[in-house]
Order: sequence, then structure tokens, then C-alpha cells
Amino acid sequence: MNRAQILRTLDTPATAPAYAPAAVRFTDREYLSIVYRTDPEALRAVVPEPLQIDVAEPLVRFEVMKMGDVTAYGPYVEAGQAIPVRCGDERGEYLHAMYLDSFAATAAGREVSAYPKAMGTPALYADNAALVGTLDYGSVRVATATMGYKHHPLDPGLAREQIAVPTYMLKTVPDYDGTPRICELVRTQITDLVVKEAYTGPARLQLFAHVLAPLADLPVRGIVSASHIVTDLTLDRAVPVHDYLTEEEPS
Repeated sequence: MNRAQILRTLDTPATAPAYAPAAVRFTDREYLSIVYRTDPEALRAVVPEPLQIDVAEPLVRFEVMKMGDVTAYGPYVEAGQAIPVRCGDERGEYLHAMYLDSFAATAAGREVSAYPKAMGTPALYADNAALVGTLDYGSVRVATATMGYKHHPLDPGLAREQIAVPTYMLKTVPDYDGTPRICELVRTQITDLVVKEAYTGPARLQLFAHVLAPLADLPVRGIVSASHIVTDLTLDRAVPVHDYLTEEEPS
């Protein structure tokens, strides 16, 4: 390969890339989201500055997403936690953890963007009169969520607000000597979105302690709301909003 060919190689390994350099469109992307209260001290320990949490209402959103059809990846399932935050005057969510069963989507999410993705085994399915979302890490169950199946319609505008909320992520890449080469807070937002179905209803959530999938470090102190939403959407690019390497240490 010459220099020009090398510079067009954006994935590793060069001769067998883990993911395609293609615009990714999600069709029938199904969400189970449960918003719950947790301990403010637990949120402070994981949310990076300059993002701020609401101490009076310390919330977490646990979600399971079933990707019915995804350009370049095919179907897969993903689960994780997002934390409502404020960045200046803007309200959004900090993406804290994501676990999915597609290596290609995991690699692309981490390398192309800044999604905090790791491998796991999530699932989303209807079981009798309940919608069930689970997450296993290896052979161990770390989360079980249940919601009444399509109990009440949810206003499409509210559903759109939930899905299209601005999101923040921490992008870290080490240099060869182990020091940070990239350390940024980045922002993205879904704008190309079609809400096809939206429901709300009663819900429950159990989180189980696991050292390598520490979702239970943000314990459930009470359920606030739940939603079941089906969408078509395209993810937007992430852009850096804060560079920790150029920020001066406080005196």
C-alpha cells in the first residue's frame, strides 16, 4: 500500500475491517427505557465535569435497544445507562455504559465516535403481557427490566424528545507511553428520526452487582417512568465540546 491508500484505511485490520465505512440507518429500532432515582453521590462519582447533575432529582435511564435492521451491521441488541445532565444552559444525557452483542457495532461506536460500548448479551422481547429487557455479562445476569406491554399510548412528541435529547460522551485514547493522547467530552444528537410507535406503562427494574458490568453501582431507589418506543433513525456525528488536555489545572 502506498501513502494515499494507507490514509484511506480508517479501520483495523486494514485488509479485513471490523466495520464498513457506511452511513448507518436504523430501521425498527425498538427502545425499552426505564427512568429511576438513584443516589446523588453515585452520580457524582461517574459524571465528568463540566457536566452537572440535578442533586435534587438524581436520575438514571436504563435502556434496552433492539435493532431490527441496521445498514452495514444487521440486527443486534444493546443495553446501558444514560444520566440526565446539564452542560451550561443545555439539558442532555451523559452516556455512562453500553453493552451489546455485535463486535462490529462495538468497535465502530468506540473508534468512529465515543460511545462507551463493551460486549455483552442483552435481549428485548414480549413475555405474556410484559415487555422484558435483560442484560447478561458472560453467564451472569446483571439487569432485568419489565414493563406492561403497550398499556397506554405515549405522545409522539414526548417520545421524540426522549430519543432526540442531546447526548454527551467521554472520548479517551491512550498514547503509546500510556499517557492520554485524546481526552475529550463530545456531543451528538439524533435529528433524523421517525417515531413509529410509543407507549408508557408500569415498570420494574432489578440491577445485580458485577465487577466488570457495574450497573448496580447506580442503585435503583424508585421508578419514575417507563417508555416503549419504535423508531427509524440515523445517528449524527459526534463533535468535541471540551478538551481536557488543553484545560489548565486549577491553582
